Amino acid sequence: MLGVCYNKDMTKPKNIIEVDGLTKRYGGKAVVKNISFSVREGEIFGVLGPNGAGKTTTLEMIEALRPIDAGSVTLDGYDVKRDAEKIKHIIGVQLQSSAFFEKITLREQLLMFASFYDKTVDPMKLLAQVELTDKADSYPEKLSGGQKQRFSIASALVNEPRVLFLDEPTTGLDPQARRNLWELIQGIKKRGITIVLTSHYMEEAELLCDRLAIMDSGKIIALDTPRKLIKDLLAKGFKKPQIVEQANLEDVYIDLTGRALRD
Repeated sequence: MLGVCYNKDMTKPKNIIEVDGLTKRYGGKAVVKNISFSVREGEIFGVLGPNGAGKTTTLEMIEALRPIDAGSVTLDGYDVKRDAEKIKHIIGVQLQSSAFFEKITLREQLLMFASFYDKTVDPMKLLAQVELTDKADSYPEKLSGGQKQRFSIASALVNEPRVLFLDEPTTGLDPQARRNLWELIQGIKKRGITIVLTSHYMEEAELLCDRLAIMDSGKIIALDTPRKLIKDLLAKGFKKPQIVEQANLEDVYIDLTGRALRD
């Protein structure tokens, strides 16, 4: 598999993230409850669950953006509690709603973000990766929803992260923008960057994720590959009406309106 790094015995990828007994409480109530899992280097790992399941809180603790109440997280060999500043230099984070400086161009913002990490970057190269070179001298307020999401990912890549976190990256995007972002995410994986994402789109998770964890009420209730989770459901006797379609309405929409982005 492209972009996956193997350990010395060449049998399976090493773990770049180790989560053990992770817990978060608010006002005495646990919202993340003693969860444990690992993320393999070079994979796309999904975290799914209904609103309030604890997905975003879990990611924020791993990212050193929110204090850990109990348990531990190791990321690329660093303890997140002890080495928070080091963690922030080896990860990239795209939030559900990112805020940018209003009157600074995209080109200037990337240069500024890179300076925070003492990095020298080519902003046009980063913008090319997310198909925004024509917007280099535009302000964020002039971008469409899809453009803002792509620029948010470009911003998260300025420090050449080992792990990229994406929190519901395609929410609110039209079909063309969503599929374009899927291709962008797959391209980032091929560069060897580990990706952890949350999503409410099951099709997205099934297409992109090598493995995924399903959370509910602060706990992980299932963790495996999408294919294995589906196989296990069928083994329990699950059945639904067999309607085999070669296309769906989104395919019709894309065929009629084209795959090109409408920026």
